[in-house]
Amino acid sequence: MTLDIRSPIQGEGLADVLERILDKGVVIAGDVSISLVGIELLTIRLRLLIATVDKAKELGINWWESDPRLTTRAAALEDENADLTRRLSEMERQLETLMAKEASTA
Repeated sequence: MTLDIRSPIQGEGLADVLERILDKGVVIAGDVSISLVGIELLTIRLRLLIATVDKAKELGINWWESDPRLTTRAAALEDENADLTRRLSEMERQLETLMAKEASTA
C-alpha cells in the first residue's frame, strides 16, 4: 500500500497561490527592541502588508497616492509647499506689524 501525501498547494501553480495571497492580503507585523540595563535604545516596528492595490484601497490604505517621494508630482508638491510656507511667513509678519501698530496707538 502506498500513501500519497500532498501539500495543500500541490496541484496549484505558484501563480495561483500568489493570486490568492494578493487577493486576500497578508499582514506581517513585528517589533524589535534593543535595551541595555533596562533602557530602551532602539525600537524597530515592522508593518508589512502584501496585497493588490485594489485590496489595499478597500482596506483604506492609499498612502502612496499622497507620498511626494512616490508620485510624479513630487517636484510640484515641493514647490507648492515652499510657496505656501513663504506666504504663511509673510502673513505672520504682516499680522505682527498690524498688532504692533494697534498696540502703539492704544
